[in-house]
Amino acid sequence: MTSPLRILSIATLFPDATRPNFGLFVEKSLRALAAQPGAELTIAAPVGLPPFPGSLHPRYRALRALPRKEVWDGLIVHRPRFALIPRYGARFNPAQIARAVLAAVRGDQFDVIDAQFFYPDGPAAMRVAAALDLPFSIKARGADISHFGHDPASRPQLLAAARRAAGLLAVSDAMRRDMEAIGIDPTKIALHYTGVDTAVFSPGDRAAARAALGMGEAPAIATVGALIPRKGQALVIEALADLPGVQYWLAGSGEEEGRYRALAQRLGVADRVHLMGPVAQADLPQLYRAADAVVMPSASEGLANAWVEALACGTPIVISDAGGAAELITSPKAGRIVERSPAAIADAVAAILADPPLPSAVAATLAGRFNWERNGRELAEHLRRCAGRSGG
Repeated sequence: MTSPLRILSIATLFPDATRPNFGLFVEKSLRALAAQPGAELTIAAPVGLPPFPGSLHPRYRALRALPRKEVWDGLIVHRPRFALIPRYGARFNPAQIARAVLAAVRGDQFDVIDAQFFYPDGPAAMRVAAALDLPFSIKARGADISHFGHDPASRPQLLAAARRAAGLLAVSDAMRRDMEAIGIDPTKIALHYTGVDTAVFSPGDRAAARAALGMGEAPAIATVGALIPRKGQALVIEALADLPGVQYWLAGSGEEEGRYRALAQRLGVADRVHLMGPVAQADLPQLYRAADAVVMPSASEGLANAWVEALACGTPIVISDAGGAAELITSPKAGRIVERSPAAIADAVAAILADPPLPSAVAATLAGRFNWERNGRELAEHLRRCAGRSGG
């Protein structure tokens, strides 16, 4: 009988009681991994807290109360604390995380270390693996390469971890090319698409979804994601000037909310811009179904989960040429890839509103490429190879 593969996964983005949507896609992938035969998974989800008295700030108060270890809906999760220096501590985070993780799992036995992001998780996994004399793997998702792969404070550690890793993963083929461009060996990189639960994210009654959200009958577009400059919601607000009558619904929260409200007011479209705040994962399918198009002109992405979820719900997407965009928009039914300008966004939305595709045809463009069972199976196979268990 083959012995189980004992995996320690380090994930700085992972849900907790205070942030149930934080890294939810990581949880789904790791849950799919844990469901694979012969996989024994332990998760380390480090919690960064600034030194006293900064840790007393309301932003961190709830995090201080999180349990150090818990069973999170069936998954064993450690939540070790590490010293976080806001804004300036990026270069120190991997070492701090590694020390915290090693202390949390002292005495446990593992066969392989898995890092769910390239930075800071990857260099932290490199240190943990060295201390335990184990192989390790790192996954690249988006900003962990586009930002940290170019930042002088993090780039050297990121590249060192890439060199020493037994294997690497990328969320899209475009991400794999971006990794190669910064000096990462492409022969070590395997493609690992995200998943989507098609029992939850599937086409439905658009009129009923709109009625439930109080949208009315006016054309509607939506964006799902943090309100930060990189996501490009400001460009969509500016595009509304050329989309008369179109309502814009923004799901998410973030630092740009005040600026977006002021921009909408200044452009005279405030009555058509609806900031919804954070939307629970369970409520996202209804929002996707209600929209005529999901518009996400990000400056950078790996392969956004929201893109896949929207298509699975039968809603076309308008996205920038970022990350794996061309790997999703394989047909006009799926939507449009546009330049990051208000005029281009408005033209693409207008074209979709003029000739809306059938939701079933939109969902069919995914062609079964994205599901969590496959995602978990491929991750387990990859980690077995990293651990020298390819025949397991």
